Parts: sequence; C-alpha cells; structure tokens
Amino acid sequence: MFAREAPLKILVVEDEPSLRDGLADLLTAHGHVVETAADGESALTRGADPSIDLLLLDLMLPRLNGVEVCRRLRELRPDLPVLMLTARGAEDDKVRGLEAGADDYVTKPFGTRELLARVEALARRVERAAAAPVRTLEIDGVAIDLGRCRAVRAGETVELTLRETHLLRCLYQRRARAVSRAELLQEVWEAPGDLQTRTVDMTVANLRQKIERDPAAPRIIVTVKGVGYAWGDA
Repeated sequence: MFAREAPLKILVVEDEPSLRDGLADLLTAHGHVVETAADGESALTRGADPSIDLLLLDLMLPRLNGVEVCRRLRELRPDLPVLMLTARGAEDDKVRGLEAGADDYVTKPFGTRELLARVEALARRVERAAAAPVRTLEIDGVAIDLGRCRAVRAGETVELTLRETHLLRCLYQRRARAVSRAELLQEVWEAPGDLQTRTVDMTVANLRQKIERDPAAPRIIVTVKGVGYAWGDA
C-alpha cells in the first residue's frame, strides 16, 4: 500500500452477507474504514455522504440494482470512485456498469490481491486528481473541466467520471502523438499493457457519447488505426 495521511472510507454494497462481511474484514485489515449496505436504496443514501471516499458496488442488488445506484450517485457525486463487482463472463454487465459511470470493475470470483490492487489504483488516481491544478480544455465547442469532472457544450453540462477525465488528460498531455491502448491501460487503469480487454474501447465509446458533437465522427478523441487514440485537432 502507498502512504496516505488518512485511511480511505469505503462503502461496501453487497447483498450476500458472507461476501459483504469478508470484504469488510479484508479492507479493514488493510487500513481502510469500512461501512456496508445490503441493498440499493441503502447504498444510495449512504453513498451520498461526502465522507465516503470510494464505493465498492455489486451489480445484483435488491430494491435498486447496482447500475441504477451508480447512475444516481454519479449525478450527486461525479468525483466518487466506483469499483463495480460483476459476474464472470457477464460482458453486458460490465458495459452497463461503465456506461452508468463506474470507474473500474472486478469479476467474481476475484482474488484478494486483485481487489486490493484495484482499490489502491483508484485511491492513487483520486489523490493525483486532487493535487493536480484545475485545467479547462476547450475543443470543438466543448469546455472540459478536468478539475470538476464535467464537460459543457451549448450550455448543457455532462458529468464525467474520474477515469474519463484521467483518460482525457492523458491524451491531451500526449497530443503530439498517438497513444496506444497498452499505454492507456498502464497510465489510466494502472493495469498491464498486455492485458486482453476491451475496457479502453468501451470507455472511449461512452466518453464520445458525452462530449463529441457527433460520436459517429469524433473530432476530440480520434481513432488511430492500428495504434490506439489521439487528441483531436478540431
């Protein structure tokens, strides 16, 4: 673990008691402060508390499903990191979770080292975002506020996730060249560059829906065939 001035306060949302208690014990043993919720409505209420630093959210919940919880909390707290728990092989669930605003996901059953690594990666991203100077990027008629995780076009504001703002910052900082999917995985997701996943492409597709004038003909996040993506010159 990396050093921090205060432990993370993590809300664990899981309806299976044994898994919920196990996750709480694991995270507590690694220095975090943990609260728990067993259903979507409780998660929505507790997740709105600004003292919660990170949300560990199961998709399949009673009373209100995880996708809807994520979507509503993203409106209330656009900067809240969300790590979603999905079922093995449930590609649609992963896509729905990312589209709802989840920053990352881990597939059940998962190893404790993987889960802790993803939690720490999100925590590091939050700390970097807090320390980074506020920067507003303007391109193709949209103003992107990286500090407040939002974009504004024609007076309409769209909330962005931490992951999305980090991806945009990464592309902008490397705007003189194309950025490979492997490099984005390493920089934005802090994952191995050779990991076989469509996470980068799914996140870019969702981000284009939010910020591009015409997502089918993007001018902000441009595809570089055979390489990856690049910051547009619109």
